[in-house]
Amino acid sequence: MVARQTDKDNYQGMTNHQSSADNPSLPRPPAAFEGVIGKTYQESTSAWPAVPEATPGAPNIVVVLLDDVGFGQSSTFGGLIPTPNLDKIASEGLRYNRFHTTAVCGPSRAALLTGRNHHDAGNGFLMEWATGFPSYTTMIPQTTATVAEVLKGNGYSTWWFGKNHNTPDWETSVAGPFDRWPTGLGFEYFYGFNAGETHQYYPVLFENTSPVEPDKGPEEGYHLMTDMTDRAITRMRYSKSVAPNKPFFMYFAPGAMHAPHHVAKPWRDKFKGAFDMGWEKYREQVFENQKQMGIVPEDSGISPRPDWVPEWETLSEQQKKVYCALFENYAGYFAFTDHEVGRLLEAIKELPDADNTLVIYIVGDNGASSEGGPDGTLDEIKNLVGITPTMEEILADLDKLGGPETEPHYPIGWAWAGNTPFQWVKQVASHLGGSRNPMVVSWPARITPDPVPRDPFLHLVDIAPTLFEAAGVQMPDTVNGIEQLPLAGRSFLSSFTDSTYEGRSEQYFEIMSNRSIYEDGWKANAQHTLPWRQDLAPGNWEQDRWELYNLDQDFAEADDLAQKHPEKLEELKAKFDAAAEKYHVYPLDDRGVGRLMEPKPAPPGSDAAITKFTFYEGATRLPEAAAPSMKNRCWTLTARLAATTVPSSGVVMAIGGVAGGMSLFLTDGIPSFVYNYYGDFTTIKGTNPIPLDQPVTLGVSFDYDGGGIGKGATITLNVDGTLVGSERAEKTVFARFGIDTFGIGEDTGQPVTMEYRPPFKFSGRIDRVDIDLEPVNLTPADHTKVRETELRAAQRRE
Repeated sequence: MVARQTDKDNYQGMTNHQSSADNPSLPRPPAAFEGVIGKTYQESTSAWPAVPEATPGAPNIVVVLLDDVGFGQSSTFGGLIPTPNLDKIASEGLRYNRFHTTAVCGPSRAALLTGRNHHDAGNGFLMEWATGFPSYTTMIPQTTATVAEVLKGNGYSTWWFGKNHNTPDWETSVAGPFDRWPTGLGFEYFYGFNAGETHQYYPVLFENTSPVEPDKGPEEGYHLMTDMTDRAITRMRYSKSVAPNKPFFMYFAPGAMHAPHHVAKPWRDKFKGAFDMGWEKYREQVFENQKQMGIVPEDSGISPRPDWVPEWETLSEQQKKVYCALFENYAGYFAFTDHEVGRLLEAIKELPDADNTLVIYIVGDNGASSEGGPDGTLDEIKNLVGITPTMEEILADLDKLGGPETEPHYPIGWAWAGNTPFQWVKQVASHLGGSRNPMVVSWPARITPDPVPRDPFLHLVDIAPTLFEAAGVQMPDTVNGIEQLPLAGRSFLSSFTDSTYEGRSEQYFEIMSNRSIYEDGWKANAQHTLPWRQDLAPGNWEQDRWELYNLDQDFAEADDLAQKHPEKLEELKAKFDAAAEKYHVYPLDDRGVGRLMEPKPAPPGSDAAITKFTFYEGATRLPEAAAPSMKNRCWTLTARLAATTVPSSGVVMAIGGVAGGMSLFLTDGIPSFVYNYYGDFTTIKGTNPIPLDQPVTLGVSFDYDGGGIGKGATITLNVDGTLVGSERAEKTVFARFGIDTFGIGEDTGQPVTMEYRPPFKFSGRIDRVDIDLEPVNLTPADHTKVRETELRAAQRRE
């Protein structure tokens, strides 16, 4: 066993406290009893079984992973959004300017957590778009055990705070299974949400596997970013109070900076007028900053504005007002996030072993997002399903920006500028705008601060082996009896002390058929799909135009050499195909909304063909994918309940939230039903309260028009069979309601309607709620017709 040296200058790394030959698997087999057993205790000697202990001197490890941040947004890397706490930790450690993600969140997180490429970890794309091919199920296989599983087996405490976009949503109900929840992936504690995003004021939270509610609302100042930071600090301090010598691994993964961009007005107001110069001048200023800071080489070129970003000076005053407001809101959210992460970093400095804490701070799991569309939006989910708001609609609600009634996202042009100096945006894995993110590393006991950025070519798959080397452990051959796939990355620990470390020589990239291959400085790219066009699957992969760049001479991918070096391009295209075969990238799939609508597995033990459901009070937090499919079909709901208080109020059934959904509830005993089509509300309200202490039956009938998806419906509400009211919804949600869940007896998370404050738990008694679904009456011809209609509409919008 080699103990860690205390002298930084003499540090030579550390070996594992057991060799791989001695420790080929986790968990380790029980050690032999070393005491003596006689016939009575008097002739016996006790000996306690050993528990896993970390290598002496093993560091605490904190991995911070932000969401949806462009390379040119934080001040630490030349951006115009001040991030003083990120600046500070960078000044105490190292900045890396050639670190890479997969270009989208769930796959990036799978690569980070497992140390394997995202396709081998079953996360070729996002869980909402999952298909039944092994690389796209989003079901992390047992052959790719996580960093947490390995560190836990070697004596670490392991905690996950924030976003979990790596558990298939059909597995996030009370039925489980729970082996792909964080607590089944090696984390001893989880506090966060199971989705790509959540409402920051009304988050859908779990503690381990149990749903929990915030103890206050936005009116009292609640925000998820503050809540999870408080929780992380509390657990870290408590752990060190009890076991000061036990190291911990904390994965701190906020929903920030992913939409919805929620932040209090004072933070947003700090940036009033800060971006009035427009996105071209923003990009020019950031590019100059980056060159002066040594982030970008002085002689670097930069690509011109693409045709999908309009020239700022051609915009109307209305457009400029909206676009600036949306980006000011994002900047306020980023500044607030930096403040909260700064609180965590300051708390780390108060630990008894603060100097022996390795912090790896990855500034984004992909580049800046263009999912707000050409104009941005106050309702991001609406945009994602291809429904674009008008400028007038955005302006009408602009005073609500950043608050709980909105789900804001800025427009495409700011995403392009935010990724300075690179081309393209999130999801476009072919180009660095999608896949290159800043990284900062601090470890006071081992790293001497250096203002000169480190520039080895690194990828998320390199994080796991680096953490293992830092902790003095090795990746086991088998975990829980399952033979493991080899790690795809390699440790860059030596770069902490060696500024000449060169990094990876090869790496492939693929998301939604946007693909690239890097080898020895050369990079070949094929851009295929548009992130803001989820309704379009272009196909025709053989017609994609491949580009070629020499990154050793062209940091920003600005000079396409495909025409000058066609032989090199063909060589790299063949390399991509070989990597795609090796890492199971195929089949390529470029569908957006079509893939989103593809049927997903039912919760284990249920039946996707079931059309009759019975729920009881307390059935909450059921993910939409596991709830009854109440879209694009007729259905009836029958609720048997009783008022036990005067007046009796609360939610009987709700699904969805601010973006879209529906809710059956009572206010002062009077029943109401609200259908929320992306902010367009259809409401049926009774006139008389239900009687006290008598069984009452509420009924809702949803008479769907048919003939395709997203069509209208006639909705009726009755009490004990007597009609209360009937209304028309001319359009209905056809894909997903949004980022919330289904529940009986309360509306957890964000509310479907602002007529009540969640969870608005029903104060009476609910005996049962029956939901009867009629068979879906959609033919292949219906689907084809709808797709063609949507495509024509999308083309008109361009």
